[in-house]
Amino acid sequence: MTEYALRFISGKYQGGQFKLKMGREVVVGRATDGDMVLVEDMVSRRHSKISTVDDKITIVDLGSTNGTFVNGERVASEPVELKEGDRVLIGTSVLKLVSVEDSVVDLTEDANAQDETDSKRATMSITRHMSGSIDEIPLPDLLQLLSTSRKSGVLTVFSNDMEGRIYLREGKVYYCTINNNFDIEPTKAFYRLITWVSGTFDLLPPDDAEFLNEIKESTEGLLMEGMRILDEINRLKKDLPSVDDYYTLKSPISSPLKNLSPEQLDILQLVHNLGTIKIILDRSPYSDLDTWEMIILLRDENYIATMK
Repeated sequence: MTEYALRFISGKYQGGQFKLKMGREVVVGRATDGDMVLVEDMVSRRHSKISTVDDKITIVDLGSTNGTFVNGERVASEPVELKEGDRVLIGTSVLKLVSVEDSVVDLTEDANAQDETDSKRATMSITRHMSGSIDEIPLPDLLQLLSTSRKSGVLTVFSNDMEGRIYLREGKVYYCTINNNFDIEPTKAFYRLITWVSGTFDLLPPDDAEFLNEIKESTEGLLMEGMRILDEINRLKKDLPSVDDYYTLKSPISSPLKNLSPEQLDILQLVHNLGTIKIILDRSPYSDLDTWEMIILLRDENYIATMK
């Protein structure tokens, strides 16, 4: 019989796991007499209960203040069955149901005992901080969790030498930047950022910064459109030049300019003025997807070519 555990993929206990035993109920909460003790202020004393009965693993919320979420959906008073790979959000901790791996640290009674000893200090030190890896929690899934649980704060994402910031107000994305470049329109920055698949994230406290051009679309709408754009860019991936490539106008240009649309002429002018694909994408008034498609067309129709 397969054994399962809840692995902490975000939060204070990241990297640990709690083994589930069949036929046992596990009460999760801040109270030190619980089975799984999570010492943070967004977890209620008796937050939720996990049951392993008849080869099924279920979870139910126990009337917690901030709620329990499975795959972005809030759990009510009725039990919800968990399947391998499901993600559970409790407080600032994201847990993933996995088959047991002995190599991972086990959060059993010893860890809980340590929590009892340090409960005051821990409660004060972690308050609303949440961190993890986007290799474990893809950004679209993470944002769905944060949206459904109405989290506020600045989601800071690090990938290679890039830093993205997504500003959240009660779960709604209202602004986004990459490398603090405010020349990139915030919606474009958001769609670009959620294509990142490797790196780390931190949910920091809300920022008091104000922005004139806040994002108006709903978070759900942003995510749907972002995933569509991601699918289309992946479809084009084999044809995409490197963002570091430098393009210039062909000389001579054999194809008639009159065949180009006004939008395509805009991109042709950016190629002439800027050259580097990365800068063209940043300065383009169009989405990354539309800009990529026009760059590919201009290249394939011999209007532009790479500088050797």
